[in-house]
Amino acid sequence: MKAQILGLLIAALATPALAGGNHAGGHGEAMAVGEPGKKADATQTIRVTMKETEDGKMIFTPSTFKIRKGQTIRFAIKNAGELDHEFVLDQEDKIMEHKAVMEKFPDMEHDDPNAIRLVAGESGEIVWKFTNDGTFKIACLVPGHYDAGMHGDVTVAKK
Repeated sequence: MKAQILGLLIAALATPALAGGNHAGGHGEAMAVGEPGKKADATQTIRVTMKETEDGKMIFTPSTFKIRKGQTIRFAIKNAGELDHEFVLDQEDKIMEHKAVMEKFPDMEHDDPNAIRLVAGESGEIVWKFTNDGTFKIACLVPGHYDAGMHGDVTVAKK
């Protein structure tokens, strides 16, 4: 019994640390997807809408993007749905890791430059400099939303 109580206490104390963590690589690591950009350097604004559809799907519009390596993009994001949604930009493996953590801790709060959570009707933005070429993901990691279709691809091509 003491072991169970101790285990619960440790889990309870660890949860805030996880909730405040940075899923974007953390510990000062460079992210493969790039780095936060400066709004003044943005060469393009991409407007993204997040919402649910009548048939139960959850979507980003648009959900695919083609970007040049070195380009700074301003993502102007609007939650046009009735539920909270997230826009998270990262490598696919990092997205899937983050998704698993979110399923365990659905009320986790984020303070990552590559992610934004918006309540219904709210708008926000992410300014991002794509420093590497490759294929990356956008996703909503609110539990159930990714599985309902709320994800897409970002292809970054060499100049």
